[in-house]
Amino acid sequence: MRTRVLSRRRRGPLCRRSDVVEAWTAVAVAVLLCLTVPSTGVLTARWAYEDARVAADEQRADRHRVRAEVLERPSRTHPPSESGSERRRASRATVRWTDPDEGTRSALVRVPAHVRPGDPVHVWLDSRGREVLPPVDDASVWQYGVGMGTLAAGSTAALLLLAHRAVRRVMLRRRLEEWERDWARTGPLWTHRGV
Repeated sequence: MRTRVLSRRRRGPLCRRSDVVEAWTAVAVAVLLCLTVPSTGVLTARWAYEDARVAADEQRADRHRVRAEVLERPSRTHPPSESGSERRRASRATVRWTDPDEGTRSALVRVPAHVRPGDPVHVWLDSRGREVLPPVDDASVWQYGVGMGTLAAGSTAALLLLAHRAVRRVMLRRRLEEWERDWARTGPLWTHRGV
């Protein structure tokens, strides 16, 4: 007796097939959100972190920092429209340093705008002796991994929610069509009842 009552409550005469499909779609989306979003975020974050860590290790192996002496007053070479406060204040100047293999070397490199001739500066060089940016630090590697993981998780959630919304719209359209069909059948019986 109890089973019959519960089954009738769940599927009454007004419950359409589109209602059932929409309800099961909501359950499926909720389960997928709970399972795929975190796992996609974690896997993507791990992959991005490992990739960035390998790149940072390669940069650390290839780049080295030398202490150099500024030989001339810096000249501004970067336009003020470039982004980043360091870039706005950075200028170029000729510096000199001593290389253990090649002796004294000099090059035109980026230096802070406030340095004067004779001031010491640190310059990052690659294995060929060209000026390069400092290698990526561990905090940037972590930020990249977390950022990529968050982006992947958010994209997955957005995709699932958009799919759910599309299913809801289709089911709403189908439900309205079913109601129109049923009203076309039963409507005349109700409207001519009092005649």
